[in-house]
Amino acid sequence: MTKAELILNPDGSIYHLNTRPEQVAAKIIFVGDPDRVTRVSSHFDRIDERCQKREFITHTGIFKNHRVSVISTGIGAGNIDIVLNELDALFNLNLTTGEISDFHTRLDIVRIGTSGAIKADINVDSHLVSTHGLHLGGLLRSYVGLKGDLVFESALKAHLRLPGGLADPILIQGNTDLLSSFGPEMDFQGISVTADGFYGPQGREIRLKSQLPHFYEDLQSFEFQGLRLTNLEMETAVIYGLSELLGHRAISLNAILANRENGEFSSNPDRTIDALIEKTLQVITTL
Repeated sequence: MTKAELILNPDGSIYHLNTRPEQVAAKIIFVGDPDRVTRVSSHFDRIDERCQKREFITHTGIFKNHRVSVISTGIGAGNIDIVLNELDALFNLNLTTGEISDFHTRLDIVRIGTSGAIKADINVDSHLVSTHGLHLGGLLRSYVGLKGDLVFESALKAHLRLPGGLADPILIQGNTDLLSSFGPEMDFQGISVTADGFYGPQGREIRLKSQLPHFYEDLQSFEFQGLRLTNLEMETAVIYGLSELLGHRAISLNAILANRENGEFSSNPDRTIDALIEKTLQVITTL
């Protein structure tokens, strides 16, 4: 492995995260917003490590005798690609030689994200756990080994009338053990749709025309063998896909701040997010 593939900073930390192996715990909470890191770590009994580079902030400390890290990923699939590959390298590579470790360390990753519901019955200010992530983009197709669900994906592709040139959708299941742990604490369960962007990739138009003018309506109306798409965001499916490939467990928890079907937005989003943070911290200590 060359220095151009496994890039380190002068102090030996991994390039983007700016962390060394001893600075990160194997129980990790992902948040998108860098400002949300302190909202999580303020609950810790103590904070032992603080690292930052660009939008990637890491706090590692102790919560109820458990070592936990919280990391801000920023927005989107590309940032998740950076964060998960670098985290895995910290635990499962010799950073000096680039050799794969003889012993594989499994990470438990819990995403605390915000999302908009696309079903009328999913209330604003509720909490939803993603049973699956549905990726509508090309990133996961860059890697060898993901299988998805071809029957589901074919039905969805036909329903969405995706134009040529766009990547085929891929459905990835969240970790079933973590779903069993976190699911009872959530208000809803469903399939989270992960788009590669906020505007055109989600059918929004400002000055540029989207190739997906009926995107939202088609997502909202799709159901297949009792499965339905419940919410729209930009990270979950990539977290699930890369975690599966790398041998880690991941689950995505969503604070529902908007309902696009009803045209509603939370009047107190901070309260909804803080309640989800508290639920997450209570459950993560049981893993």
